[in-house]
Amino acid sequence: MKALLWLVALAPSVYPAVHYVTVAGLGGEAEYEQRFNGQATELEKLLKASSGEIQVHTLSGKEATRAGLTETLQQVAKEARASDSFVLVLIGHGSFDGDDYKFNLTGPDVSGVELAALCDRVPATRQLIVNTTSASGAMIAALQKPGRALITATKSGTEKNATVFGRYFVEAFRDPSADADKNEIVTALEAFRFADRGTVGFYETQKRLSTEHALVEDTGQGEGVRAPSVENGQGALVSSFALLRLGAAQKAAADPAKKQLLARREELEQKIDKLKYEKAALPSEEYRKQLSAMLLELARVQEDLEK
Repeated sequence: MKALLWLVALAPSVYPAVHYVTVAGLGGEAEYEQRFNGQATELEKLLKASSGEIQVHTLSGKEATRAGLTETLQQVAKEARASDSFVLVLIGHGSFDGDDYKFNLTGPDVSGVELAALCDRVPATRQLIVNTTSASGAMIAALQKPGRALITATKSGTEKNATVFGRYFVEAFRDPSADADKNEIVTALEAFRFADRGTVGFYETQKRLSTEHALVEDTGQGEGVRAPSVENGQGALVSSFALLRLGAAQKAAADPAKKQLLARREELEQKIDKLKYEKAALPSEEYRKQLSAMLLELARVQEDLEK
């Protein structure tokens, strides 16, 4: 009981926050302007309706400029702590000239290299960049970094048609079926898979050749993959990166007496996911020992959460 009270006392100052920055870029046409701004507005609404330590910044219309994005990311860099998480969502059009990826904004565009420099200044050690634009696969080389997960709507800079991936990624924040393992937390990997299924289904329904193939890269090296797994070494970070909490998990995040327990549960789940990726490098007995200890503590934390 004393330990729990100690955790509660510390909760307001140590519970990790999530800093979201969503940018709806230049549409170029009324239809795209409406679509991009609508997706950004809906994502902002869904995030603000959720509970927990979430900071939400949204740029659209005249605010979505290189200067506006720079100022916002500089603000986040001042506010975020190393223990926090940072999420940048880019909605709109992108371009690739064979050398550089650029995110289309009102006025001067912003390049992948410039985005990387801005994100590098954010001290949060867990970062996620979701680029739903055309040609977004070309940004991977510039932005990849250990501790930073990348999700792109396309597999390369040559997939230049307007994308639909962003629509389904936003839907993952409101559709309970996105929570595939039913633990009341939608992770970045679950949102990616939900959006990818929606995108594939869109082209099949329209009987059109798919012009976008989403990727994940979260090791800080190598190329992105379509299906992250232990076998290809991708997915450890996105599988443990909580984007949205539902039901009891959402209530616990808003309860001062329980949110530290929730943070510990998520920390243990992250460690278990990481251990699974390290299994091949560990002796079998050591792997089982570590896994058993983590699962036992996880069960105890879950029991306390349910009280």
